[in-house]
Amino acid sequence: MTHTEVSTVGRPTNRYATIVSGGQLWDLKKVPQDPTPREMRVATQREWASVSPYGSRDQETDFTPERIAIQKLDGTVASERFHPAKHAEGRALDAPWDALDRAYFNGYALWTYLTTPFLFALPGFACEEIDSWTEKGETWRGLRVMFPRGIASHSKQQDFYFGPDFLLRRHDYHVDASGGFAAAQYVSDAITVQGITLPTRRRAYMRDDKMMPMQDKLMVSIDISNVRFR
Repeated sequence: MTHTEVSTVGRPTNRYATIVSGGQLWDLKKVPQDPTPREMRVATQREWASVSPYGSRDQETDFTPERIAIQKLDGTVASERFHPAKHAEGRALDAPWDALDRAYFNGYALWTYLTTPFLFALPGFACEEIDSWTEKGETWRGLRVMFPRGIASHSKQQDFYFGPDFLLRRHDYHVDASGGFAAAQYVSDAITVQGITLPTRRRAYMRDDKMMPMQDKLMVSIDISNVRFR
């Protein structure tokens, strides 16, 4: 999806962005989402993420695959859960989330989105080209990525489709943290920040058995702005 990452090679870098989220998933999981813009931070060299505000203006999340926490801005822990995948996965699509489940989902999902495709080069990832996919008048080349143990994400196998300009168009996966439903996420409206190109619009739909999006099942929408690196 992106062209170069010269600014992040050889040293830890955090990626910052403002996000606004919506979609049907939040009501389904009994955690309604308001349209408040939130600050998202992710690390590019390891799996870590934080979003603020979360729950109240003086709180943020602290996510790694092994632990999710909600904490005050001074670092005081309000609540935490170790091995959060065990709590979130293996339940029905409409099984309610608590605040920590939702924070876990937000952490791994936005980390995946904001570090694609550079995360594919981290240790343990395996990639192979798959059949191309034709949609919207274009043929998109397919890349299947196997996520290693120890990396939290939607599912261990995920497929990414890139347009003729080598930018990401579509991202397919199963949402293990929500009943394992099949999703097709469309990405668009790319911008370039500090030499790195990334999409600012994401729309994830339920996907049928013919790989087509179910247009009446918009599960998650994400609009991204104010992207920068530090």
